[in-house]
Amino acid sequence: MAENVRIGIIGGSGLYAMDALSNVSEINVDTPFGKPSAAITVGSIAGSRVAFLARHGKGHVLNPTEVPYRANIWALKSIGVEYIVAVSACGSLRERFAPGHVVIPDQLIDFTKGKRDVTFYENGLVAHVGVADPFCQEIRAHLAEAVYEAGGTVHYGGNFITVEGPRFSTRGESNLFRAWGMDIIGMTTSPEAFLAREAEICYAVMAHVTDYDVWHEEEEAVSAEAVIKQFNSNLRVAQNSIMNVIPKLAGMPEKVTEAHRAFDGALTTKRHAINPVQHAKLRIIIGD
Repeated sequence: MAENVRIGIIGGSGLYAMDALSNVSEINVDTPFGKPSAAITVGSIAGSRVAFLARHGKGHVLNPTEVPYRANIWALKSIGVEYIVAVSACGSLRERFAPGHVVIPDQLIDFTKGKRDVTFYENGLVAHVGVADPFCQEIRAHLAEAVYEAGGTVHYGGNFITVEGPRFSTRGESNLFRAWGMDIIGMTTSPEAFLAREAEICYAVMAHVTDYDVWHEEEEAVSAEAVIKQFNSNLRVAQNSIMNVIPKLAGMPEKVTEAHRAFDGALTTKRHAINPVQHAKLRIIIGD
């Protein structure tokens, strides 16, 4: 049986190429929802075991729509993960959120196009989980402090819109999102955050601003080259922030957040009527 790991990090494979990571191993997990993006890398930071999962696969081979979000969350849940820190690149829709800054958003808007598997609860098992506040306050507070300690410029709060991708926005779309009150834009946080809530995992995102999308008249339009260059320059802040936040999360009691109780009262299907195949898939979440 795989070791029990309470803290998970989802992001690029470069995140765990850090000197502070020791006693490294890999776990290959088969899930009822297919293979996760990559094997889970487990290592020790400051005495705590941490699971790292490369969202887009090793070598960045999966586009945002192709990421197996359900398999990724299920795989982390299966090894005991209670807290997930997601690391993402994002575009800024506000002047004050400049490239190189970090945003710890508090709200999430899903503007993907229905191509992704967005829930575990289907095929004879219906549950309605609350996500009024989709990011866990407990992690957000620790994460903001960790970024500050790492020397990053951090913004606490913001509306994060997820678009389908893999293309970038048109100027019309970018200005529409600004008019709607969106602050940052990305391609992967939905349905990742919502699936984590369904799985009763406390989740927050550290969003690294790489560009001004395409709305800013005085800045060049976003490009893949510019995003990669800026994110690589942010990588040291991201790594140091992770090293700073691990002890904070490791010190939290087990399963104390609202997210850890998300399934309470959410089940609509009568227990005797649950599809047994679906029940077997989700036993690690819903129990017997």
